[in-house]
Amino acid sequence: MDKHARTLLVIITEAALEKRLVADSQRLGAQGYTVHDVRGGSRLSVREALWEADRSIEMKVIATPEVADAMARHVLATYAPHYSLTLYLAGVEVLRPDKF
Repeated sequence: MDKHARTLLVIITEAALEKRLVADSQRLGAQGYTVHDVRGGSRLSVREALWEADRSIEMKVIATPEVADAMARHVLATYAPHYSLTLYLAGVEVLRPDKF
């Protein structure tokens, strides 16, 4: 099987950012994304999604390392100072590289 290296970027943040993050990902070169509604907490807070302003999302983008890194840098610089967010990068192997 022919595998190709890509990077998975996962962003967990406030649902209010979803449209902006989608636009950012497309502008920065990502070919697609997946978004899920999520709940969670930390030692600092709990986001139970009991009301609209408390909703959280998890956005996943599989892209070339350059695109994923550019998007991570943009999210940190633009949104981290003002919104609750967690993000991480992981190496992945894809079987259909033309999609990413």
